[in-house]
Amino acid sequence: MRRMAILISLAAVLGLVAAGPVAARQPGATIVGTAIAVNKATGEFDELIAAVSRAGLVGTLDGNRQFTVFAPTDAAFAELYAALGVSGVNDIPVGTLRKVLLHHIAPGERFSADVLGATRIRTLNRDFLTPSVAGGAAFIDGARILIPDVDASNGVIHVIDHVLVPGT
Repeated sequence: MRRMAILISLAAVLGLVAAGPVAARQPGATIVGTAIAVNKATGEFDELIAAVSRAGLVGTLDGNRQFTVFAPTDAAFAELYAALGVSGVNDIPVGTLRKVLLHHIAPGERFSADVLGATRIRTLNRDFLTPSVAGGAAFIDGARILIPDVDASNGVIHVIDHVLVPGT
């Protein structure tokens, strides 16, 4: 029940952050700024923000290049930590962390129709993700897309329920 309330709050905040005309993109929060705003309101991206910072990807995601980011929630990171037997992002080697995060980022802005219309999506680590639909829900490599199409000035964020691990 608590998780559902958080997701509803997250959706409401994302709607406010992403609001704006579709035809004319206005300057606004980047992917990093949008994630920080959402985290401030919901607390759902503490681990993602820490991981992006530790991996040295803030500058990349805060720039002018367009990206699609599949953003795991804190609960998704907690599941990863348990599976790895670590207590947090600081226990994961930076090189490994960077590879995992680059597996969540695709070049270009891909809204949900583009994601689901593709047979596979190349990521910045040169791997591919496979989108699918099952039971009326959208997935990317088995992770459920909880909240799609969070618009940012330099791309789009799709909130997912699992951390995507390269090579699995």
